[in-house]
Amino acid sequence: PPYHRATPYLYSHDDVAALLGAARRLHPPLAAATYATLFALLAVTGMRVGEAIALDRADLLLDEGLLTITGAKFGKARQLRLHPTTVDALGSYLGSRAALSPSPGVPALFVQRTGSRVTYRTVRERFGGLVTLVGLRARSERCRPTIHGLRHSFAVDTLIRWYREGADVGARLAQLSTWLGHTDPKWTYWYLSACPELLALAAQRLEGFCEEQR
Repeated sequence: PPYHRATPYLYSHDDVAALLGAARRLHPPLAAATYATLFALLAVTGMRVGEAIALDRADLLLDEGLLTITGAKFGKARQLRLHPTTVDALGSYLGSRAALSPSPGVPALFVQRTGSRVTYRTVRERFGGLVTLVGLRARSERCRPTIHGLRHSFAVDTLIRWYREGADVGARLAQLSTWLGHTDPKWTYWYLSACPELLALAAQRLEGFCEEQR
């Protein structure tokens, strides 16, 4: 009872585009390449931040379009099949990284100017700076733009797309849960809240069902 979760901050596609545009203007150039690619990957996969920064170069198979997450919560590894545009973006990043940091001192996928792995603290600070730069504001005391909101936004966008496609959302929820790395689908439901559009689509589906029953 004394604990209240923060309200998820859901980013629009325009919000994400603005954040990535600002990230590409960061200095030095390696920071721009690293953070623009990292934040884009979080937006299109719904990965946890800790999972993304723990990725090693060997975890990415560009030719097969596969990303293996081994540093997942609860030690549960999984593989993500990447969209071709995501594969192209990661390939482009690797080319930029090779030119700007030819001899990184760690096997990490995402590296800093020093050649070391990016840290959670630095990622949060960079993201917070971009949020301020593009003018995103808190919607309430408990609804503030955080990097974790990218994960919420991915989950909600996925459900909205399934509803619009007429898919059996209840049956496919387990797929989303597995993709997000949850140990049980019940943990996925938290990501499906606080979105009027999603609730409206669900209500339309329920109204249709009631009409059929009548």
